[in-house]
Amino acid sequence: MIILPSSYIGSPRHMQEYAQDAMAYVRYYGRPDLFITFTCNPAWDEIQQLLLPGQSQVDRHDITARVFRQKLKSLMDFIVKYEVFGSVRCWMYSVEWQKRGLPHAHILIWLYNKITSDEIDDVISAEIPRADVDKDLHAVIIKNMIHGPCGTLNPNSPCMVDGKCSKKYPRAFTANTITGDDGYPRIGDDQLKMVGIRQLYTCKMVLLKLTTVGWFHIHLCYQKRTEHT
Repeated sequence: MIILPSSYIGSPRHMQEYAQDAMAYVRYYGRPDLFITFTCNPAWDEIQQLLLPGQSQVDRHDITARVFRQKLKSLMDFIVKYEVFGSVRCWMYSVEWQKRGLPHAHILIWLYNKITSDEIDDVISAEIPRADVDKDLHAVIIKNMIHGPCGTLNPNSPCMVDGKCSKKYPRAFTANTITGDDGYPRIGDDQLKMVGIRQLYTCKMVLLKLTTVGWFHIHLCYQKRTEHT
């Protein structure tokens, strides 16, 4: 029998140490202020430009992993060094590969100055930007940040479980941002949009930070953590 030590990256003992480190952060600093999901985009120019004729990103996992790592590092610099959410006390993230094979990162951020309920709209948005104001950002949001269609429009969507969307879409409309009974904020925006031939309500928007999504051309989900989540 071979027992891998904690110094062996990816071993059970190594992962257990990381889990203990994470709990130490929570014990000392409390609950994190932001939970961010950063997903690899196989259409990134940095990936596509390095593929040989006839290749797709599934043929070059080495390229995908390297580009994702560089983008993730840039995102963390964007958050920590440039302080887009304010001064960062500490942070951590976990990189995962799930089903389709593309990497994604779950990021926890602790801030020196806590985000209040009045400041949620300054940090998180569920709006589709106007195409006549920023055409490129509008296209990125429509392509990467819309959930569905699911529900009655597409009952065979992968997110459907027992006839309901497992991601809890569509979300309830609200004109103003409020905190729901489950502790998650409900981002205010009751506009109706048209995309192609189907109606698209902004209640199906994934929570996002417009500046970051436009810069990285990715699917990016921001959630404010509360005492209940």
